[in-house]
Amino acid sequence: MEDFPWLSVLIAVPLLGALLVGALPRAREELAKQVALGVSLLVAAGALVMAAGFDTGGPRFQYEEKYWWIKQFGVHWAVGVDGVALVLIVLSVILVPLVVLASWTEDGRSGGVDVPPKRSVKTYFALLLALEAMMIGVFAATDVFLFYVFFEAMLIPVYFLIGSYGGAQRSYAAVKFLLYSLFGGLLMLVAVIWLYPLSAKPASQGGLGHGTFLFSELSTLNIDPTTAKWLFLGFFIAFAIKAPMVPVHTWLPDAAQQSPAGALVLIVGVLDKVGTYGMLRFCLELFPGAATWATPVVLGFAVLSIIYGAVLAIGQVDLKRLVAYTSVSHFGFIVLGIFAMTSQGQSGATLYMVNHGFSTGALFLIVGFMIARRRSARISDFGGVQKVAPLLAGTFLIAGLSGLSLPGLAPFVSEFLVLTGTFSRYRVPAVIAAVGIILAAVYILWMYQRTMNGPTVEAAKGMKDLSRRELWAVGPIIAIIVAMGFFPQPILNVINPSVEKTMVRVEQHDPAPKITGNVAENGARP
Repeated sequence: MEDFPWLSVLIAVPLLGALLVGALPRAREELAKQVALGVSLLVAAGALVMAAGFDTGGPRFQYEEKYWWIKQFGVHWAVGVDGVALVLIVLSVILVPLVVLASWTEDGRSGGVDVPPKRSVKTYFALLLALEAMMIGVFAATDVFLFYVFFEAMLIPVYFLIGSYGGAQRSYAAVKFLLYSLFGGLLMLVAVIWLYPLSAKPASQGGLGHGTFLFSELSTLNIDPTTAKWLFLGFFIAFAIKAPMVPVHTWLPDAAQQSPAGALVLIVGVLDKVGTYGMLRFCLELFPGAATWATPVVLGFAVLSIIYGAVLAIGQVDLKRLVAYTSVSHFGFIVLGIFAMTSQGQSGATLYMVNHGFSTGALFLIVGFMIARRRSARISDFGGVQKVAPLLAGTFLIAGLSGLSLPGLAPFVSEFLVLTGTFSRYRVPAVIAAVGIILAAVYILWMYQRTMNGPTVEAAKGMKDLSRRELWAVGPIIAIIVAMGFFPQPILNVINPSVEKTMVRVEQHDPAPKITGNVAENGARP
């Protein structure tokens, strides 16, 4: 299996599928959907076969490919996956066919409010496939310049998905998303280019003697502390915008409110993970000293994101904006775990990326189904829905409870690991962050109560329950959330070896239990 170019194929197939769908006659809408679904299922099957062959006890990066791309500048087509990248690729390829299925009858406008006149159906599904290729590429890239190319290329399909298929303020939301992302990307580009002359320095000066962008080689550079801090900031700000963290998060609620529900699942469920993945992969491993230097400030912003996002979520009257603000809070937990500099925290943060993708993906899909029925995203336009649509209410309840990290559902394990890993090194941030758990219960349960409980509002009395197609779209995610809640160990087995390598690179060790008297803090006698 190692000899087969899995990753190049997984990137190429959805790209070719996008071209095929785009080349179909405009009138062949049904065929465009079928091709998009078939291609996305093929990619998912291939990724799962690749994942099954991943050796958790083998080399860190597997399925590696490396070919010269721009030899004069040391740029390679270099791809490979470790445990962290692998689980995020699997998350991506599972969500895409479910999004295609969920958007089947909505012409790419599922959950739209004040939607534009009917747009090209084939273009919508072609953009979804193109976005899938970019998502796989950005997680698989092991050349920093190639990573940057995928990082920026993702903006193109997302911009058109929001700007062409979104709500009444779609142009504003699309441009705001693009400007924020381009600003962060520009800072990262400066930092990426700066790495080349640093690597070209002689070995006696901390360089490699040749210019390169390969991650495996750049991670061995000995960069002086001042330069490393500037490079760290260039990468970190770009990733903080993508994540999104307070105060550079404001593009997300607008994009969420205006995006079609299917595209929104990929934007928040996968695309935003590029920010936290980049922090873990590049900020920590390329600039370990600078990452340690910045940790106190980053932890402060992470805690601020947790509390601020939760408080803003409680006050929302729009379903999409509410779920978007919950994601701001959840990403705060992920960043907290990454910069806790403990193996528990970083394993929990990585697992949280996966769990959040499924949990929020389910929430946005169901919210999209609700809005498509009522043509309104206002919470006040719902009420008593569980009496007329029990399946919709039941799936919404499970997805919502996973959003507040109920024990037995997937996010609980990751949130628990993040908090325990943080508490062992930074107690005050962990205690403050724990308040976010209480706030999560408030915004999730209050949202469910206002939309599903109480007397059924007149306009909702004829609301249809989930169709068979919609059940097929959201059912697998619900099943994954429950399964991973009870048995997350297989995923952790894949993640943990990569986290251990990161901990070694940043020269951090898990804090040893303190001894008080004759009894250790963990209750064991010395």
